Amino acid sequence: MTKAIIVRSLGGPEVLRIENVELAPPGPGEVRIKQAAIGLNFIDVYFRTGLYKTELPFIPGKEGAGTVTALGDGVTDLAVGDRVAYASAEGAYAAERNVATRHLVKVPDEISLETAAAMMLKGMTAQYLLLQTFPVKPGMTILFHAAAGGVGLIAGQWAKALGATVIGTAGSKEKVELALAHGYDHVIDYSKEDFVARVSELTGGKKCDVVYDSVGKDTFPRSLDCLKMRGTFVSFGNSSGPVDAFNLGLLAQKGSLYATRPTLFQYIATRPELDACANSLFDVVRSNKVRINVNQTYPLADAGRAHTDLETRKTSGASLLIP
Repeated sequence: MTKAIIVRSLGGPEVLRIENVELAPPGPGEVRIKQAAIGLNFIDVYFRTGLYKTELPFIPGKEGAGTVTALGDGVTDLAVGDRVAYASAEGAYAAERNVATRHLVKVPDEISLETAAAMMLKGMTAQYLLLQTFPVKPGMTILFHAAAGGVGLIAGQWAKALGATVIGTAGSKEKVELALAHGYDHVIDYSKEDFVARVSELTGGKKCDVVYDSVGKDTFPRSLDCLKMRGTFVSFGNSSGPVDAFNLGLLAQKGSLYATRPTLFQYIATRPELDACANSLFDVVRSNKVRINVNQTYPLADAGRAHTDLETRKTSGASLLIP
């Protein structure tokens, strides 16, 4: 038996309930891990509410880190005692769990399991956004919404290390100050300022090469007005609700723009892609160019409170659930 959060009906944070669940031995190609920490992400909210579809009942969560305690048949690439982490295996909200080895990467000795759990999904998201979806080069200007969030704090530091001018948005004085301490050259408080007008002012009217947007409904289509001609709009989340359908002609009207909606899981679909993305993240963290901030921790049983804090924008940086 192990403790896990079970979602038996879709709805608000109150549907996240801790239960005792049977845990079978790891199957072929799987290992059992005792989890040290579990990452909290907005994608967990999307599954809990039904915005993203899955079958009921389910254990939410995609990100965690822990120690291998048992091996299934055919596992040769991991051993009992290995420290591992993952970002793409549904069922993370549990004290112990079985995971297919194709999802797992070994955690370097210099990185704690808590740090690994806080950075795998968010850090690899920053990696593919900045280095693959729209490769950021020295001299470029970027706009990153939700600059004080888990992905935003990593992306600000990483983009600055890549040589970009980094503009962010945040929703309070405290979050503005936090983002400024993590690589951002300028942070716009959207609760007080018009971010479109401020971007134009900060760039002398030249605007941005790319906008990275995980907010969605509240920032679209105005994010398009922050782009220079032939700029790129990257939508990778929708914390305020999904972007409404729009006429593609809008991209032409606003400057022959590009728009894309990538997901991490299609960038780490193969073992070589996962290893390359994770190793890139580990390297930038070990170099101290990117610091990982765990600003909130919650007992696993308080997953509902954690979701409430996340949805009401009371959190900053990374949040962890501790079994």
